[in-house]
Amino acid sequence: MIELSRVHAGYGRRADVPGGSDVLHGVSLSVAPGELVGLLGPNGSGKTTLLLVLSGVLAPRSGSVTLDGAPLHRMRPRERARRIAAVPQRPEHIPDLDALSLVLMGRYPHTTLLRGYGSDDHAAAVAALRDTGCAHLAARGARTLSGGELQRVLLARALAQGADTLLLDEATAGLDVARALDILNLLHARHLAGARIVAAVHDLNLAALYCTRLIFLKHGRVVEDGPVDRTFTAAVLSEVYEAPVVVRPHPVTGAPQASYMPGVPLSEPASSLSGFSGHASPLSATPPEPSGVSGISVQTPPLPTEAQDD
Repeated sequence: MIELSRVHAGYGRRADVPGGSDVLHGVSLSVAPGELVGLLGPNGSGKTTLLLVLSGVLAPRSGSVTLDGAPLHRMRPRERARRIAAVPQRPEHIPDLDALSLVLMGRYPHTTLLRGYGSDDHAAAVAALRDTGCAHLAARGARTLSGGELQRVLLARALAQGADTLLLDEATAGLDVARALDILNLLHARHLAGARIVAAVHDLNLAALYCTRLIFLKHGRVVEDGPVDRTFTAAVLSEVYEAPVVVRPHPVTGAPQASYMPGVPLSEPASSLSGFSGHASPLSATPPEPSGVSGISVQTPPLPTEAQDD
C-alpha cells in the first residue's frame, strides 16, 4: 500500500508567504496493489507533482509518504527503484543510446557492484520492447525516435524494471488512437496481474474506460476520489474543468463517457442540453460483457511491430 497523509509539496520557497509555493495542499490518499488509478484534473492542478511525490523524487514539505508502512524517503534509491517505476511526461535528457540500451537501464536496480547486466536482464528488456510494440526499434538511436516512439520505449524501460508500482505521467501522450489503446490494454493486463498503477491521463473518456478508480485534482487538492461510476459524472466534470459536460454510458461497455457542449454557458442546466440528463445510467461495478466482445486478457499479445508513429 502506498499512503499519503496530509502532504504539502511544491518547488522553491517564498519566505513572505507561508506555503505560497506549494502545489499540493493537504493531500491524503492510498493506493493498493492491483488498482489502476487515473489522475485527472486541469493543467496546473498538481498531477505531475503528486506523481513525483509518490515516486520519492520530490520530498513533501510536510506530511508523510509510506510504502507498505515504511517511510518512502528513508528507502535507499536502489531499493525504491526495485519497487517503483515511473514514466515522465517530458524527459529532460535523452541519452545517446540505442533503444535497447535505454530500456536495459531499467534493470540497473537489479545489478550489483560484482554483477553487471546478465542474460535475464537482457531478456526482460527485449520482452518489454516486444510488449510495447517497439522490438523493431531496438537498434535505433533514442534521439532519432519520434515523440510517440520514445514514449513507448520509456514505458518499456519502466516495465523492464520489474517494479510492482508504475507511475505514469501522460504515458499515451503523442500516440495515435490505436497505439494509445494498445498501451492501455497492456496496462490493464498488468493491473489485473496485480500491479499497482497510477496514471495521469489527459483523455477523460479513456480514463473512464480503463481505470478502476479516479482521483480528481484541482488547485492542488483532491476534490473527488472513488470508483469510476461514482466519480465520472457531469456534476464532477463540470465543476473540475469549469466547462459544461454531459455524461452517458458507452454503447458497448456501459462505462460513463463525457461529451462537451461548445458554446453553452456553464450555468446552463444539464437537463436542457439536447435532452441529455447529464448523468450516466447506474452501472454495476463490472459492466456486463456484450455478446461477441471478448474481454481483455491478462496475457496481452505483443503489439504490432510494423506500426510507426507520426
